[in-house]
Amino acid sequence: MNKIIEFFKANIGKNAADISPSPLGRWLNGKLIAAEEGSVEVAFVVREEMTNPAKILHGGTIASMLDDVMGMTVFMLGRESFYTTVNLSIDYLLPARIGDTVTAKSKIIRAGKTVINIECALYNTDQKIVAKCTSNMVVTGVKI
Repeated sequence: MNKIIEFFKANIGKNAADISPSPLGRWLNGKLIAAEEGSVEVAFVVREEMTNPAKILHGGTIASMLDDVMGMTVFMLGRESFYTTVNLSIDYLLPARIGDTVTAKSKIIRAGKTVINIECALYNTDQKIVAKCTSNMVVTGVKI
């Protein structure tokens, strides 16, 4: 097991506000539920500042949650360079409201040297899909 996965596993049950190197991740403040090679599970509590005028979870916030969890998943591969999102295709299926807990679950589909294909879904407490997405992440020249 690589050291990054060990770090994630040691921090299961902790909130991102306490452990994330990402400013956006700290603001989203997800709670790490599970971490395996190629998959991460993070729970988020919907706060008022995450919603749109209809008081439901904003699509941009959902995109940020999904993208952040996918980034964590790719980071756990322990590659030398940083990977960045080149596309993000999201289907918004159900609303989530203030106080709801939603859980993002990621899965790497194919991890090539240059491009990593990954998917992620956001579930409500009834295990119904709130949103789902696919993404490709590409290697950058930025070393980790």
